[in-house]
Amino acid sequence: MKRLIGFNGMMLMALVVLISSCGGKKSSNLVSSKTGWNFNDSRMGGFDVPRYEGQYVGPGLVFVEGGRFTMGQTEEDLTYKDNNVPKTVSVSSFFMDETEVANIHYREYLHWINRVYGNDYPDIYQRALPDTQCWRKALQYNEPQVEFYFRHAAYNYYPVVGVSWEQANNYCKWRTDRVNELILIQRGYLKKNPFQVSEDNFSTRTYVAGQYEGSVGIKKKDLDPTGIGKRNIRYEDGILTADYRLPTEAEWEYAALAYKGRNPEPDTKRRRGEEVVTDRQVYPWGDNLSTREGMRNAYQGQQLGNFRRGLGDAMGVAGGLNDNADIPAEIYSYKPNAYGLYNMAGNVSEWVLDVYRPNTPMDAEDFRPFRGNVFDTYKTLDDFTLDEKDSTGNLQKRLVTPEELANKDIRYREPNVIAYLDGDTTSQVAYTYDYARTTLINDNAHVYKGGSWSDRAYWLSPGTRRYMQANHSSSTVGFRCCMDRLGSPSLKGPSGNHFTGNKKKSR
Repeated sequence: MKRLIGFNGMMLMALVVLISSCGGKKSSNLVSSKTGWNFNDSRMGGFDVPRYEGQYVGPGLVFVEGGRFTMGQTEEDLTYKDNNVPKTVSVSSFFMDETEVANIHYREYLHWINRVYGNDYPDIYQRALPDTQCWRKALQYNEPQVEFYFRHAAYNYYPVVGVSWEQANNYCKWRTDRVNELILIQRGYLKKNPFQVSEDNFSTRTYVAGQYEGSVGIKKKDLDPTGIGKRNIRYEDGILTADYRLPTEAEWEYAALAYKGRNPEPDTKRRRGEEVVTDRQVYPWGDNLSTREGMRNAYQGQQLGNFRRGLGDAMGVAGGLNDNADIPAEIYSYKPNAYGLYNMAGNVSEWVLDVYRPNTPMDAEDFRPFRGNVFDTYKTLDDFTLDEKDSTGNLQKRLVTPEELANKDIRYREPNVIAYLDGDTTSQVAYTYDYARTTLINDNAHVYKGGSWSDRAYWLSPGTRRYMQANHSSSTVGFRCCMDRLGSPSLKGPSGNHFTGNKKKSR
């Protein structure tokens, strides 16, 4: 087919595409390879299998190809906490915001919250507001930041701060719903509806469950002969995107280090690529020893991140400011790492999903490691249909019960496994040390990483880790979102190695 040229060749190619898109009994996409029954045929049961176009990736996200890396300490443990012992782990591929979430993005969120919930549930709006007083310190003059940093147009594209871990998670959920709503609008399945109020607002889960109609556009044809003729879009259609969320600690650290840039033989269109990384690195930009640009060009000697050089030195000397920022800088400042991610060191530290513990046994999970699971499920009625959405327009959830876990091939028997193998004497229940008296660690302590505009260079190393309570915030901590890669770990094609004659079904 590649050799066909001219008008006749183009016509033939168009005919082939048309035939393949129409399908038929000989199309492997439209016939079950196990039963022989036709898919998408109402006369044969109406099992609906739309053609998958590939995962939708929202704006601002970059692809982070997963893999193996050594997580943890890269420098001397200056704090003597021994909480980041090096360990080899693997993370799956995912997508990540190329920048931190900025003030303008968070104000967009607040505008929607106020428009939808402001009259009936003003407390929801109040709970979403960042704490602008986080800038205040006893012996500093920071009132301009208290008054203007979040609201003034001069700081539109500066990273939002004063946001708690809980608020950051709520933003991620809201962003998922807004992106999916726009997908459905652009494809004609919904119409624009600026008059959503209280429980009558678009949520991805309520829409899929048939509990949100909104301003209806076209409906997808229901091929089930016992159905009602039209239906909402489902996840099986491959149109809706995956959820936005905070990255896990392992994902964040992996993305920050970007060891793909240390691979001397990465895969290209012409070669397969090699399993090799030349050496570990201390900072996201790759130079093991320096925080300055080392290339002999116009940028030589410039700082590669926004941080504090030493006592009293926040930005250098007038006429030659070394990082050109006294507080956070704009989100597209400084040099991105090998994945195209900006400010994975310096500017602001960032919340991650994990609950903090000083350490976890070395023989614990080394694939997608994460601490913080509390397993839940959606509430159902006696007939096993989903319970009605709540007054804010969200499906109701409950914790999984011990009885539901009893017959599963798992090592835990309670839905809350935050404390599982955490090294205390119980290991299966809440952290038992005396919180606020002998420790600041409990199940609400969450990790943040990356170093900030106010930190020394030590904290710019992705392996360093600190924690803060989930409902607390700081002028040095912001966040960015990520999204799971669905399907194969590579963007090049289906998963697995494929040889001549392989049938390629998935993407």
